[in-house]
Amino acid sequence: MSERNVRESARSGTERAAILLLTLGESEAAQVLKHMGAKEVQRIGAAMAKLANVSKEEVQGVISDFHTTVDSQTSVGVGADEFLRKVLVDALGSDKAESIIDRINIGRSTKGLEALKWMDPRAVAELIRLEHPQIIAIVLAYLDADQAAEVLQLLPLPVRSDVIARIALLDGVQPSALTELDDIMEKQFAGKSTGKTSVLGGAKAAANIINFLDPSQENTLMEQVAKSDEALAARIEELVFVFDNLLELDDRGMQELLRNVASDQLLLALKGTDEQLKEKIFKNMSQRAAEMLKDDLESKGPVRVSEVENAQKEILKVARKLAESGAIALGGKGEQFV
Repeated sequence: MSERNVRESARSGTERAAILLLTLGESEAAQVLKHMGAKEVQRIGAAMAKLANVSKEEVQGVISDFHTTVDSQTSVGVGADEFLRKVLVDALGSDKAESIIDRINIGRSTKGLEALKWMDPRAVAELIRLEHPQIIAIVLAYLDADQAAEVLQLLPLPVRSDVIARIALLDGVQPSALTELDDIMEKQFAGKSTGKTSVLGGAKAAANIINFLDPSQENTLMEQVAKSDEALAARIEELVFVFDNLLELDDRGMQELLRNVASDQLLLALKGTDEQLKEKIFKNMSQRAAEMLKDDLESKGPVRVSEVENAQKEILKVARKLAESGAIALGGKGEQFV
């Protein structure tokens, strides 16, 4: 494998998309970014800012691969759907790409809801706090999980548990309902209804949002959900990605995660962790780093359980962001979770 191929294989889909956009020039790149949502723009923008040591050869390789994909996947009016799907999946990951493809396929423009993705969570919470819990549930299901979690934390506790249960029970939303919701958010209609159900909500969507909550809030929320529906709470908990699920990471994924985690945070997170997970982490560090971490764990005194949980939650947030960028693949309780 050539040096260029080695570098390219180490690049995530987001990084390769960033390289491609940087070669287009400001005006053309801006036109492309206009068609992306807030999180996609932020993710690719961050990748652009962090790019370093990109050789001319690597840039040419990315462009060449793009041209090859275009030539093999589409021509005018032929194979465009498959081409669009492949490019979006490569750039944004499967979940995010499917969300965007769904919006395109059902022929609508959710301007009001899309605008919420660019707003501060406090502003979103203020905007929807007096709405019916079902409307709040649809709004949060439409937002990215991390933003939805921030908004959820700003709502009263009884509303939170009601809303998370409604998200878990959502089985798609008709485009006409989303159009009406856009009218509420923006006072204007947003596209035509094709009758196809939009893929929003479900237990997995609820679990994704819960993954971004603080541990104390997560526990309280799940207790409230369980009080009203134990089976639903169990279904959600099955899909929540927990710290022990990091055992499912392959060695390359674990090494990538460890490169992005602060050593003091890792030290806290490993206090009281299962020995099997500790060994997997030690195995994916240099011998010297592993020995130092073991020594630090032995010498560190007692720490609050809340500190350990918070450190683990922060590491899980890093893991999810890496998964969304395509750098690692997460699996939780037998299911793909990216």
